[in-house]
Amino acid sequence: MKITIACVGKIKEKFYREALQEYEKRLSAYCRLEYIEVLDEKTPEGAGAALEEQIKEKEALRLLEKIRSDAFVCTLEIAGKRLSSEGFAGWLEQLAVSGSSHIVFVIVGSLGLHESLRKRADMALSFSDMTFPHQLMRVILLEQIYRAYRIMNHQPYHK
Repeated sequence: MKITIACVGKIKEKFYREALQEYEKRLSAYCRLEYIEVLDEKTPEGAGAALEEQIKEKEALRLLEKIRSDAFVCTLEIAGKRLSSEGFAGWLEQLAVSGSSHIVFVIVGSLGLHESLRKRADMALSFSDMTFPHQLMRVILLEQIYRAYRIMNHQPYHK
């Protein structure tokens, strides 16, 4: 299975990059992992709702241009479906069994998800009611994908 993490912005902090590299190494035994990173728009201080909407749309268009039409797209958003780690593993396994060989997880910038990405999504997934920085969310997502593969393969992993 190919898993793509499509996100707005780059990882600047060394400790996040190191955490991601560790999970990339671990996941290499289970799937092919790739990133799509698009430029984040700078939001001026005191930007109004209309400008924020334009910024979200620009970022969304950059992502949508790079997402293949045959990919299963899962947006990460507070209003999405909640799954336990076991439920997430079962969902990933079911996707693979049903023929979805390419999953794209979408992590957007600080202003949130534009409607065009919601419309493209095949599923919306929520990890929490809390908001996380997109850099940390990448680490959390990779950890959960790794955990899911361990669960699917009946391999031990800390609880």
